[in-house]
Amino acid sequence: MTFKSKNTNHLYTIFVTTLTLLSLASCKTKSYNNYLVEGKKIEVNKNYATNENIESFIKPYRTHIDKDLDSVISYCPETLDKNKGEWQSNIGNFMADACFELANPIFLKRENKKIDITLFNNGGIRSIIPKGNITKRNAFEVMPFENSLIVVALKGEQIKTLAQHIITEKKPHPLNGLKIYLNSNSEITKILFEDKPIDNSKIYYVLTSDYLSNGGDNMTFFLKNEGTYDLNYKIRNVLIDYFYKYKSIVASNSPRIIKE
Repeated sequence: MTFKSKNTNHLYTIFVTTLTLLSLASCKTKSYNNYLVEGKKIEVNKNYATNENIESFIKPYRTHIDKDLDSVISYCPETLDKNKGEWQSNIGNFMADACFELANPIFLKRENKKIDITLFNNGGIRSIIPKGNITKRNAFEVMPFENSLIVVALKGEQIKTLAQHIITEKKPHPLNGLKIYLNSNSEITKILFEDKPIDNSKIYYVLTSDYLSNGGDNMTFFLKNEGTYDLNYKIRNVLIDYFYKYKSIVASNSPRIIKE
């Protein structure tokens, strides 16, 4: 039997096309979806023996870190504690002043502007600075978070809101640069910056943490700003650098909130 060339080519084309389609269909990636997730709680207790291989591997690193953290780098003549004081604490004054001192040259160099005010939150201080020798570990204990310094530009009217927030909260928030005067009823009578009343139209540069600049701890007044500047400088590192700079640290007792 003989086939005509035309029919043969036609059948051959159909055959090749069919094989190609079947091949593509067989190579198609299948999609899978999770339909069940199971978990199991494994309690870690004294019944789990320490793995000696892991322990021997970790030990040199732990020893090195402990040596670094526990090396004496400064001295504190008194215990600095956030619970000492009604409107301001010695550790709050220390933190606000230390951060202002080390951050201001950075801000001036980068932006050709000066920091006017410093404000942090009392709750962000997580430990005391004990009387006696000071180490890096003390800085990690006081500031265990990864918070960095931010400068926020605020108009004078927002500075007044800032001051009112401090008084309403009734917490000794670390403060530098402002003097807030209160009457016998703890009501604000005046707010001074460099011994002058706050100018509503003037822009003031406030040093704070990235957490607070985003409205954390109810400090929403930072959100209505004229600009922010990230210094990329962790508060914990500021404390460590300050300890290295001064072999003995002293907390200022200069008044920030004055009750008349």
